[in-house]
Amino acid sequence: MLTNVLILGANGQVARIAINLFLKETDTQLTLYLRNSRRLKIVDLGRERVIEGDVNDVAKLKVAMDGQDVVYANIGGSDIVQKTQNIIDAMHATGVKRGIFINILGIYDEVPGKFGEWNKYMVGRGMEYWRKAANILEESDINYTILRCTWFTNKKEVDYEITEKGEPLLGTEVSRKSIAALVVKIAESPEWGVRSSWGVSKPNTEEDKPVFY
Repeated sequence: MLTNVLILGANGQVARIAINLFLKETDTQLTLYLRNSRRLKIVDLGRERVIEGDVNDVAKLKVAMDGQDVVYANIGGSDIVQKTQNIIDAMHATGVKRGIFINILGIYDEVPGKFGEWNKYMVGRGMEYWRKAANILEESDINYTILRCTWFTNKKEVDYEITEKGEPLLGTEVSRKSIAALVVKIAESPEWGVRSSWGVSKPNTEEDKPVFY
């Protein structure tokens, strides 16, 4: 059975890598949702559909979501809480249950030591918004997977480890390609990671801060 995946924020760096992996490694049909469609180059007209729209336009979001199996939300911003609620509302309206949501590390105070202090300082007030976005997902009835990503690199590698909610997150970096590969794996294995909040980092990268800072 073909899987239909809606990618919100499809021009994001991780999202673009995920699109390429979906096209190369799966038979998934992709709906690509973004504010400016001219930013994307379509490779496969038979498998990629583009919808120009904002996640805050709930009516258009519902149109994009109709008939989807999985929603992958690659979005951010200071209005992340409202955007997350809009996605949940559109999922309810269209009967879509499965969602993959990018988030950040530190929202549960799960990053210990000097790295935790550095991360809080760097994220600042944004931590509160991301924590609230995770909270409303966890209080909802949808089959979410939250990916709490540590600091991104552009390394051409897939090398990650997963920590569960309640476990310390120690790794300071992870490649965007690793997160994209994980997103594709979850979308292709819809029972895996249901209602989980996973910390994602590269193994053996424990430092006081990422080496590139």
